[in-house]
Amino acid sequence: MTSTTAVPADPPVDLWSPRLRAMTVGSVALVSLLAFEALAVGTAMPTVARSLDGLGLYALAFGGSFASGVVAMVASGIWCDARGPRPAMWHGVVWFVAGLVVAGAATTMEVLVVGRVVQGFGSGLVSVALYVVVGQAYPEQLRRRIFAAFAAAWVVPSLVGPALAGLIVEHLGWRWVFLAVPAVAIPAALLVQPGLRALTATVATRPPAGALARIGWACGAGASAALLHYGGQQRGVLAAGLIAGALAGLLVCVPHLLPAGFLRAARGLPTVIGLRALASAAFVAAEVVIPLMLSRERGFSPTGAGLVLTVGALSWSVGSWIQGRIGSPRSAATLPRAGLACITIGTAGVASALVPGLPVLPAVLSWSVAGLGMGLLYPSLSVLTLEQSAPAEQGRNSSALQLGDSLAAATVLALTGAVLAAGSSPGPAGYATTLGVAAACALLGLVLAGRVSPRPAM
Repeated sequence: MTSTTAVPADPPVDLWSPRLRAMTVGSVALVSLLAFEALAVGTAMPTVARSLDGLGLYALAFGGSFASGVVAMVASGIWCDARGPRPAMWHGVVWFVAGLVVAGAATTMEVLVVGRVVQGFGSGLVSVALYVVVGQAYPEQLRRRIFAAFAAAWVVPSLVGPALAGLIVEHLGWRWVFLAVPAVAIPAALLVQPGLRALTATVATRPPAGALARIGWACGAGASAALLHYGGQQRGVLAAGLIAGALAGLLVCVPHLLPAGFLRAARGLPTVIGLRALASAAFVAAEVVIPLMLSRERGFSPTGAGLVLTVGALSWSVGSWIQGRIGSPRSAATLPRAGLACITIGTAGVASALVPGLPVLPAVLSWSVAGLGMGLLYPSLSVLTLEQSAPAEQGRNSSALQLGDSLAAATVLALTGAVLAAGSSPGPAGYATTLGVAAACALLGLVLAGRVSPRPAM
């Protein structure tokens, strides 16, 4: 008789298994830092502008960072596909930290704007590189869960970031909103380093064809986005002219940066990226109008209106957790459909706060439904993007996904500002119009959701 020796089974792979633990901790920490800084700067910037006598450059401090981030997303996608995510990640962390140091040490508003531009460029590099890390380091069955962890890493800063930033500004000074973050960013990057080292050997070493042209189009899109951001903060004819020029620039540049067929919602990846853009536009449009509507129409305090937004952030986290525990949906469209249905119902339901005599509770519950939908939708679209990307295209497609998201949010913010400023003061008609557009965007996404799967090969 021959004896057989039992081969021990491999231990189950989990986000916190020895092979992935450091990568998971470092990646989630980096996402959380990017989120905290994005939210905290908004709280600190009025104090910064007064301290540096730079109110005239206030808008540029935000628009410049956003524009450099657009360029960085495209550059990071090209870099990741050519050399793997390690160089883009490390350069991103260096640029991010350098920008924070420059901004924190600034003695003039001009220097602070330079720091914000550098910081935004680093954020764009890191955000795309993290997606490629997920595609290369995590098995398919864990991708929903790691993207759920990324969503949670955004939710926590959204809950405590503004308040914490306010305390830092009040007790330590605004400079520490910038200078404290590098102390955590560098250790987080070091945690990711061992796993990154193993990912670079499987990719090509030359940039893809047309890389330089894509960078050029990205610069044009970034400049248009900055102009859009600035125009959205103006009023009257000047605002209309700037927004129109910026939208024209985006219409020329953006199609060269997104997958072919994006504008006609071609099946597969173009629709996946389009749904992310539509959902972002819908949620941001409603999120911007809610505090203003509740404070002016219902007498809410800033704290009370902020708590309503917190409800949406918490339900977003719940939705992300739920989708992360779902094994294999019956169809690739199941979670996107569920998410977009929730966003449609939720953003439309928020308008109930405009009905005199009706309690505000239905509007609050509606916003929680919209947040739940975002939690179901965002990670599932990220997973679909990686599933439909060849290994050498994960960077480009991850870049396109985040680019569409960011530009859709910037566009709707500018247009929402224009709608609300159309009259002598914001009123119910402006709020209802904005919420109607938000619901329409989500409904359009719901109609298109069945096209997320590529057409089967003949």
